[in-house]
Amino acid sequence: MASFSFSFSGDDIEDDGAIGTTQDAAGAPAASSLQAQDVSSLVAPTAAGGAAAPAASAFPVQGKPQLPPQRHDIKEMLSKLPSKIAFSLLDVELDSRVVSGGSSGGGSSSDVPRAEPYRIRLPRRELWDVKVQLMAEEDAEDGEGGEAGSADELAPGLGTHDVKTGIYEGGFKSWESSVDLVKVLLQPPSSASASTPEPSAVAGTVLPQDGPAHVIELGCGTALPSLALFHWACATAPLAAGTGSSRRSHPVSLTVADYNPSVLYLVTLPNFLLAWALQQRDTSPLLQQALSFDDEDSGGGGGGDDNGELELPDEVKVAFCAFLVSADITLSFLSGGWSAEFVDLLYAPSAPSAPSAADATPAAHTLVLGAETIYSPFALESFSVTLLTILHRENGTHATSTTATATAIVGAKKLYFGVGGSLDDFVQRMREAGVTVNELRQEADGVRRGVVQCLL
Repeated sequence: MASFSFSFSGDDIEDDGAIGTTQDAAGAPAASSLQAQDVSSLVAPTAAGGAAAPAASAFPVQGKPQLPPQRHDIKEMLSKLPSKIAFSLLDVELDSRVVSGGSSGGGSSSDVPRAEPYRIRLPRRELWDVKVQLMAEEDAEDGEGGEAGSADELAPGLGTHDVKTGIYEGGFKSWESSVDLVKVLLQPPSSASASTPEPSAVAGTVLPQDGPAHVIELGCGTALPSLALFHWACATAPLAAGTGSSRRSHPVSLTVADYNPSVLYLVTLPNFLLAWALQQRDTSPLLQQALSFDDEDSGGGGGGDDNGELELPDEVKVAFCAFLVSADITLSFLSGGWSAEFVDLLYAPSAPSAPSAADATPAAHTLVLGAETIYSPFALESFSVTLLTILHRENGTHATSTTATATAIVGAKKLYFGVGGSLDDFVQRMREAGVTVNELRQEADGVRRGVVQCLL
C-alpha cells in the first residue's frame, strides 16, 4: 500500500471559498443509486449519529482485489445523515466564452456586458463536520460494545495524504480539474436579466436536446461538475408553477460514482442536498427555516453567507425527494472499482438510462465526466477501458438513432509528477482506440492542466 501527496500548488480548495482553481475528485467509480419515487416511504427516521457507509477500500491496486461495484439504497443513505450538516460555498467564475471543438460546430458565447464577472456558488460539506460525525459514530459504537476504532477505514481520507493506494482515492477533497470542468460545462446567462447559467456549446449537445439526458461522473468525490449541472437542472425544472422557454421538457438523470462508498454517504449526497436547498430556498419556507448562515464570516466577498448549516429533519429529506420527482431529475450513486461488472451495474434495469426493448422513451443523450481520474498509469488504463466501454455501449444501444449523442469530457493535469499519469498519455490512449479527441481548455496558471472532449 502506498500513500502520498501530490504536492501541487493548489491541491484542495480549503477554507478560502475562492474562485475555483482547484477542485475535483480523483476517486474511482463508486455508486449509490437513487431514483426518487414513492416519496412517502423514501425517508427512514434520522439516525442519531448518521452512520457511515460500508467499509471503504480504495483505488485499484494492481494485482489485488477491488471493491465490488454496488448500488446504494437512497433510503439508507438519507437515514444515515446527521441532524444537520455544515457547509462552505465555493465561488467559480465562469468564462465569458466557452468554445467546443466537437460536433457542435464551433463556439457558444454569452457576451452580455456585466458590471462584474459571473460566478456560480457551489456548496461543499465541511470536512471538519464529516470528522465530527465520524467521531460521534465511533463513540456511539464504543458505548454499545463495538470495537474501538471501527471508523478507522475512513481516517486516511481525512488526513494529510491526497491518496492512500488501496484505501482511499481522494474523494473527500476538491481538486483543480473539477473546477475546470465546471467552467467548460456552463457559461453565463445570455440575457443580462437572467440569473441561471446556461449549458456551454459542448454541454448543449446533450442537456437541452430532445430526449432524456444522462450525465455520468466517474470518480466524482465532491462532485462539483455534477453539482453545477444539477444547479442548472433545478433552475430549469418543468414544475407546474413554472412555464416558459427556459424550462426543460425532458428528464435529466445524473449518475455519480466514486470508489469509496464513504465518500458518497458523507460528502457527495450531502452536497446535492445543499445545492438543492440553496437553489430553492427563496421559494420554500421550509428551507428558509432549515438554512442558516454564519454572519461572522464575511470574508471573500460573500456578504457574510460563505458558511452555514442545513438542518435535516425528515421533512427536508422528503421535500428533496419530492422535488426530484416533480422536476424530472433522477440521482444515482454507485461505488466500487472500475470493471466490466461496474459497467453492467451502470446499465442494469434499475439504472435511469438502461435500455429496454419495450421502452418507447426516446434515446438518451449521454455525457460522461471525469476529473483527476488518470493520475497513475494503472488508473489511466482502468479509466480509459471503462470510458471506452461506456461510449461503445452508448453507440451500440443508439446505433439506429440519428439524434442520440454520447460524449465525454475529461479534465486532468498535464503531468502527475512522481506518479506517472499524464493528460497527453490519456489523449494518445484514446486516439489509438479510434476516439476523436478535441481540446476544450488549457490552464497555464499554477500546475498546467487541460480539458478534452472524447467522441466516437
